[in-house]
Amino acid sequence: MRITTLLCAVALATVAGRSALANDAPLALPATPASAAPQVLIQTSLGNITVELNPQRAPVTVQNFLRYVKEGHYDGTVFYRVVPGFVIQAGSYDADVHYRAVHDNIPLEANNGLKNLRGTIAMAREEDPNTANAEFFINLGDNADLDPQPDDIHNRTGYAVFGKVVSGMEVVDKIAAVPLGDHGPMPGAAPVDPVVIKSVTLVP
Repeated sequence: MRITTLLCAVALATVAGRSALANDAPLALPATPASAAPQVLIQTSLGNITVELNPQRAPVTVQNFLRYVKEGHYDGTVFYRVVPGFVIQAGSYDADVHYRAVHDNIPLEANNGLKNLRGTIAMAREEDPNTANAEFFINLGDNADLDPQPDDIHNRTGYAVFGKVVSGMEVVDKIAAVPLGDHGPMPGAAPVDPVVIKSVTLVP
């Protein structure tokens, strides 16, 4: 049931006004040493969240996310979907429910050994596995039903985890506890008072 809900939610988020960015260049894989673990700081109107990314397990997904970060895509957007005990989701909507243009979709990297545990960050997508772009969610609990099926060796199921919260989980929980309403792409799931992502920056 929750997978279906997530799929329907992402479909709404992408169909409503989605457009590709012009001159979309192919995504280059990161040239980072095995020990590299980049971190990003998500500054929100309710506090800061630091996320450590995992380019070794999810190289394409991390590079895609960092491209949006470096372009300032997330700055001024909101957490538009909150499901207590499940996920908080953000990506391309601002407080006025305007959707920002995105790059081409990326291939699914769900079958990478990382699980949808509490505090992990993963890419949202539509029903087709290779439809992730800028939308992401943070798991509020251990969501095993979002992991790939045990016999999936072709990356066709599940949601790609690409990092974890290392600081600010109390802020994530604060976002998960706000009053919810209908002013957003997900009826009944949008914070009444918008939770704004002020900026997302790469930690030096």
